[in-house]
Amino acid sequence: MEEKKTTSRRRTRRPAAKAKGAETAKATTGTKAVKTTKTAAKTTVRRKTTKQAAGSKRKANANQPTVRIIPLGGIGEVGKNMTVIEYENDIIVVDCGMTFPQSDMLGIDYVIPDVSYLAKNKDKIRGFLFTHGHEDHIGATPFILKDFKNVPIYGGRLTLALIEHKMEEHRIKGIKSNVIKPGSKVKLGCFTITFLKVSHSIADAYALAIETPVGTILHTGDFKVDYTPLDGEMMDLAAFANLGRKGVQLLMSESTNSERPGYTMSEQRVAKSFDDLFAQATGRIFVATFASNVSRIQQIIKIAESRGRKVYVAGRSLQRITEIATEIGYLKIRKGTLLDDRQLDFVDPDQVVILTTGSQGEPLSGLVRMSNDEHRTISIRPDDMVILSSSPIPGNEKAVTNMIDRLIQKGAKVINDRISEVHVSGHACQEEQKLMMALTKPKFFMPIHGEFHHLRQHSITAEEQGIPTDHMVIPQIGKVVELTKKGIRLGEDVPSGAVFVDGSGIGDIGNVVLRDRKMLSEDGLFIVTLAVDAVTGALISGPELISRGFVYVRESEELLIKARAIVINTVKELENKRVAGDYTTLKNSIRSNVRNFLYQQTKRNPMILPIVLDVDQEALNHAKL
Repeated sequence: MEEKKTTSRRRTRRPAAKAKGAETAKATTGTKAVKTTKTAAKTTVRRKTTKQAAGSKRKANANQPTVRIIPLGGIGEVGKNMTVIEYENDIIVVDCGMTFPQSDMLGIDYVIPDVSYLAKNKDKIRGFLFTHGHEDHIGATPFILKDFKNVPIYGGRLTLALIEHKMEEHRIKGIKSNVIKPGSKVKLGCFTITFLKVSHSIADAYALAIETPVGTILHTGDFKVDYTPLDGEMMDLAAFANLGRKGVQLLMSESTNSERPGYTMSEQRVAKSFDDLFAQATGRIFVATFASNVSRIQQIIKIAESRGRKVYVAGRSLQRITEIATEIGYLKIRKGTLLDDRQLDFVDPDQVVILTTGSQGEPLSGLVRMSNDEHRTISIRPDDMVILSSSPIPGNEKAVTNMIDRLIQKGAKVINDRISEVHVSGHACQEEQKLMMALTKPKFFMPIHGEFHHLRQHSITAEEQGIPTDHMVIPQIGKVVELTKKGIRLGEDVPSGAVFVDGSGIGDIGNVVLRDRKMLSEDGLFIVTLAVDAVTGALISGPELISRGFVYVRESEELLIKARAIVINTVKELENKRVAGDYTTLKNSIRSNVRNFLYQQTKRNPMILPIVLDVDQEALNHAKL
């Protein structure tokens, strides 16, 4: 109604001709409005169609088979290798390794992966698969597999023998072991795994070709391409080429030596170096290596026999592994070659080789104890030759250097891989990594096993080999990698991290404990003991001050007198200002005031430990009466 009145007023004010023009204009405008409305309607329909298409595409992507790959260790670090591969209700786990503690992890024996995610999904786990028997791949088994006894484990004969030895040491029974051979196929849930022989610094090393609903995932394990291996059994390059012809969806390749150009030297070079050094030695020869490096142990024993020397194996772990490897045929030792404790002292020095652990400067290892004059049967002499047949693991350099210095001070001649070729890596260098990519022709690529600079360089090598950057990911511990037939990407996080093993305690040592240990090791301990009235809070006796690793009491009497006065004043200030039985405020105040004073006087921060005893003075007086 209002609209008609307005139109009437406009017609009254304007001339007739203009009114007619206005009507024409209005009609034209109306036509345009209709056209615009129709266009808008078409646009809306188009937008709806586009959204529906996008929604359908997302739905299709969501419905695509997706394999989840979850590194729980071995990424951004050396050691602690462990990878979870998951599809719907099936999980397989590759390796279960440990790493050595860093220098600031005081008192820690081992560091192992956090397996909270596996514990939560225990019913999905179909098997543990082991690529080989080195500690960074099997070292965590006694601490982790005890909680997964119903899950079968698969690996080479030597690998499983070493794992079973660890289980015996920790009195763990009921592990379901399954020995595999080169070319063996294992069906676990939706996964079919083929074990492919590779060359490494230990026998029974394998890569894993894992058939999944989205294609084949190739996990190389640790490998190198050695054309003259000690055991005469070459890496099965033809099997890798055959995989490439069939199609590899994802290559997960180890990255330890990704920054080294060229090829890794053959183990035969080490044998030649050992033979030359044994020929030169005039006294006893000590060779330190990893206990699990069975191939290196075989080299040493074989050369010792050829040079007419007997071999003494020092250390319980090394002795046990030597026994295991001999029993299953991986070590061949002539009768009469090995010496026992009683025979060692009756053999001439120039006829003895002593095999020991300690190439990494481990505190409790045989060679370290010898260098500290703490070994029960062996001491270092001036005419001894000590061969360190390994390279220091990152973080162990200082410990190794200190041990070498002590050995040299005792007159020993120390040989390491900087002086002679007494160690070669068991890991592929750049040209071998390129060969792996060329043989397998992967659609997607993911570097594993190494610190982030290793992973980054390996991805650069992959890019140079023609793998697009959007076809590769650099993983992270605890970050899910989602693999489909069409793509690869990083997904959500799962619980992960490091668990500290200290003696028989697993996971009960956290950052707070490590911080306390660091504080104690650097600045010592300062204990304040006092007794107060349970009712009034008045000081009854003390304070007694005890210093351990902070200052020598007899030379710091003035400092202690002033510290005692600060404690007395603190108690007086808080007297009658507390809830009976609650000494938290008093302890915190003593800790804070004493810490500030001691730092002001000494520039050191010892751990302050207040001990407050409450005494019911009234009850005590009645008792005396």
